[in-house]
Amino acid sequence: MTLGGHLIELRKRITRAAIGVLVGAVVGWLLSEPVLDALRVPIGNIAQAQGRTSELNFTTISEAFDLRMQIAVTVGVVVSSPIWLYQIWAFFMPGLARREKQFAIAFVASAVPLFLAGCAAGWFVLPNMVALLTSFAPEDSAAIISAKGYYDFVLKLVVAIGIAFVLPVFLVLLNFAGVLSARSILGSWRMAIVVVIVFTAVATPAADVMSMFLLAVPMMLLYFVAGFIAWIHDRRARKASDRIDQELAGLR
Repeated sequence: MTLGGHLIELRKRITRAAIGVLVGAVVGWLLSEPVLDALRVPIGNIAQAQGRTSELNFTTISEAFDLRMQIAVTVGVVVSSPIWLYQIWAFFMPGLARREKQFAIAFVASAVPLFLAGCAAGWFVLPNMVALLTSFAPEDSAAIISAKGYYDFVLKLVVAIGIAFVLPVFLVLLNFAGVLSARSILGSWRMAIVVVIVFTAVATPAADVMSMFLLAVPMMLLYFVAGFIAWIHDRRARKASDRIDQELAGLR
């Protein structure tokens, strides 16, 4: 395929992904009210659990509308994840071998439910995270939380955990495709720690050490799980290769 053909293909994939996100955003706008109500629940629980005044605060005239738009786009990205994940891989599939295409399909088939499961897990731990972090405030203070800052925190938390669930699958598939060995994955654990720390620092609010820790630990565990699966695969592949060599030697 020529360069022009690649650009046309790229434009087609981006357009389809954007349409998927746009349709999902329409669904997200319709669901913005119940999502916003669900976001208020952890704030309301603070008053009961900690005995302090707590409320979600809109500091500007347009902040309520902006928040609804953010919710719509976020829901759109999550709902349309099967579409844009497939479009990303479909762009590269024409240049891949048949065996590598199977790995690409396996990536999409496993990455989509894991991404959604990661987002669900982030939403599940959100109330405990909010209660834990606000509990450090003095007892006689009120929890007047900015709606924009609160949603940014929720968005980073949910998306970060969703991405963390997908990354190990990506490493395993690169191993199955022969790009990365288990030795390379496990031998780079120091670099992985640095990358995870930087990632969690970006994904969580500034100076929020507890959130960084709670995100970094499961990400590193998943990293080592991916390395262990890659080690099993490499071991089986090595045994199969040795068996073939022995059979060929016997035929000689």
